[in-house]
Amino acid sequence: MIPMIVLATGNQNKVREFQEILAGFPVRIASLKDFPKIPEAIEDGKTFEENAYKKALHTAKILGLPAIADDSGLCVDALDGEPGVYSARYAGEKASDDDNSRKLLAKMANVTDRKARFACVISIAVPSGPALTYEDFCEGEILREKRGTSGFGYDPLFWFPPLDKSFAELSSTEKNQVSHRGKALAQLKDEIGKVIKWLEQRLAEEKPAKPDHSQFTDDWAGNR
Repeated sequence: MIPMIVLATGNQNKVREFQEILAGFPVRIASLKDFPKIPEAIEDGKTFEENAYKKALHTAKILGLPAIADDSGLCVDALDGEPGVYSARYAGEKASDDDNSRKLLAKMANVTDRKARFACVISIAVPSGPALTYEDFCEGEILREKRGTSGFGYDPLFWFPPLDKSFAELSSTEKNQVSHRGKALAQLKDEIGKVIKWLEQRLAEEKPAKPDHSQFTDDWAGNR
């Protein structure tokens, strides 16, 4: 049977990237759109790896299914690694991509060292807790103004010298080949057979975990 893995993110841009990169492989990728009442995981980890694992395990325990999650962000050398794990909420909990970009540009206004990198950690967790981890990076520079209209997040500000373009000027194919998430997923793809075997063994070794519905609202749980 082709295994189902739930992609533990509500970010549809990430969903699209995962589905494009894993297309054609013997896994069924569901997303949180298929399970809309799952409460969000609390991302209070100090590292990308901690947050990726927290999100994957949170989803796996609730649904009783293997789950995959990533945590990624922008790390700027001159800002001592900021925004880092706070990339998505750099300008506040409800901040938009534009809000975050404006704050970054303001802090970099008089900075000459523009070196930065995108980092991504992917975690695949089973309901009982064990997980596999994949990690990669993409080196670049911070522009002084936005360039390009594709992508999301900090893509319009991230200059990728090897292609002489910002991430927001890359096609989806180009970005998937060079991005932090694309390279981490490429590692996963290279080991997809081992990953599937690992999942099958883990799920067969134990009685499937009973889904944890304790965090669902009463009205939803009553209409499952």
